[in-house]
Amino acid sequence: MLLSTDGGRNLSLESILMGLPMSDPSAWATAMNNLGMAPMGMTGQPLLPDFDPALGMMTGIPPINPMMPGLGIVPPPIPPDMPAVKEIIHCKSCTLFPPNPHLPPPATRERPPGCKTVFVGGLPENGTEQIIMEVFEQCGEVIAIRKSKKNFCHIRFAEEFMVDKALYLSGYRIRLGSSTDKKDTGRLHVDFAQARDDLYEWECKQRMLAREERHRRRLAEERFRPPSPPPVVHYSDHECSVVAEKLKDDTKFSEAIQTLLTWIERGEVNRRTANNFYSMIQSANSHIRRLVNEKAAHEKEMEEAKEKFKLALSGILVQFEQIVAVYHSASKQKAWDHFTKAQRKNISVWCKQAEEIRNIHNDELMGIRREEEMEMSDEEIEDPSEMKETEESALVSQVEALKEENDSLRWQLDAYRNEVELLKQEQGKASRDEDTTKEQQMKLLQQALQGMQKHLLKVQEEYKKREAELEKVKEDKLKVETLLENLKEQESSTSRVCACNQEKECPVEKSLSNSPVKSEREVLLVGIISTFLHVHPFGASIEYICSYLQRLDSKVGVGQGVGQVGLDSEAWAPLPAEIWWRMRYE
Repeated sequence: MLLSTDGGRNLSLESILMGLPMSDPSAWATAMNNLGMAPMGMTGQPLLPDFDPALGMMTGIPPINPMMPGLGIVPPPIPPDMPAVKEIIHCKSCTLFPPNPHLPPPATRERPPGCKTVFVGGLPENGTEQIIMEVFEQCGEVIAIRKSKKNFCHIRFAEEFMVDKALYLSGYRIRLGSSTDKKDTGRLHVDFAQARDDLYEWECKQRMLAREERHRRRLAEERFRPPSPPPVVHYSDHECSVVAEKLKDDTKFSEAIQTLLTWIERGEVNRRTANNFYSMIQSANSHIRRLVNEKAAHEKEMEEAKEKFKLALSGILVQFEQIVAVYHSASKQKAWDHFTKAQRKNISVWCKQAEEIRNIHNDELMGIRREEEMEMSDEEIEDPSEMKETEESALVSQVEALKEENDSLRWQLDAYRNEVELLKQEQGKASRDEDTTKEQQMKLLQQALQGMQKHLLKVQEEYKKREAELEKVKEDKLKVETLLENLKEQESSTSRVCACNQEKECPVEKSLSNSPVKSEREVLLVGIISTFLHVHPFGASIEYICSYLQRLDSKVGVGQGVGQVGLDSEAWAPLPAEIWWRMRYE
């Protein structure tokens, strides 16, 4: 970019061309293009064949411009006396050429309040929303694009400042790709647009700002508003005693006297409360004497302050006199001739100022002395009777003040005695409470220890019981294992017997027909039951035996009319099974 003004830099063509090599035609073309000239060689031939004289710029060479990504959309600030120069903007699918800088800026309408929408006219006929988005998304976030069929559209941005960036593109000539067709070219006209959404958002923002302003104003008013007085409580005996105590306190007297006045105006005085009100009025009257004494103390302080002021003023006047004497001595001929004119002038001016200030302070001191003399004369003119009355009244007031001080000291002494007694009682109670609390803590600790010991004994007993139960379970397990082993041995023996019986079927069948046992299976069951009863010497019920047999063979059932099995299993084990129970197969 080349800026040429009276106050700016002047860059000549020769200084640019001399620094560029002849072998680089694109560099020559860029330099001449930036100077606003057609890119021509030293012999007069054009350097680039695709140069368009109507556009005044060439294609294919992207100069640096403020609209490039990463460089910012708004150009740097330009002095007011220097005109702004726009540059070519290259996009992916189009190119924007700046308008003639000598032409006036494009006209725009008045900006609506809260404007975020712009009107864009002069679009190419072949322009699409994608191209429009590509051009104007460099200005900021685009919320919506409403394109019309008549080569214009409305674009709504997210913020108001983005509209100003979009107006920067007004007057640019747009060309789609490298085509020179009229349908692919156009001149952009960007202007403010009035939209209902923008106006609604602006009104909402204004209402919010107004609410905030009212809130701040209300807070300021409440901050500077004097606080309202607290409401006066209703009369009661308790409140009456509180107000009576406050009337005796100088710091709370104003609040108490206002409460008393309100009660009297409300009509709270009656026969029952008359004595209480009289005592409060008497306390208010005694406050007058305190006020008189306070006034006398302030008058005394004022007199002392006057004396201090008078002494300080007299000392200041003495110092002024000394300073003036120094000036006068310096003005004499012996010392005056040795000073320069400027020094003499300063000394004379200083002397006049010091004399004026001294005279003012002297007049003030003389006025104070005259006032004191007038007061002394007024006191001498007063009658002796008045002097006596004042002396008597002063004596009476002193006597009453002494009485009040005596009473107050007596009350303070009684209060101190009561406090001492209360402290003694509290200390005795505290010591007793500490002893009782320690005893209670000891008892609680002992009870806790006893409970823990009992719990420990119980746990030990349960542990022993569980150990005994565990041993019993182990013994039962061993018995069951031995029983299972015996049963397995019996099953193996019975299987051998069955094999031998198969060889001798005839003799065995004859023996079975003569014996009460009808089959070999019943012989096996009798053996299993005799072994089971040998393990259980105290006997077992039929259901228990049947359940055990059903585990081995699910077809075994129990007959009716059989009770408890006998205790002595060794006696009946060799006998037939029909004597004790009847078994049947299902």
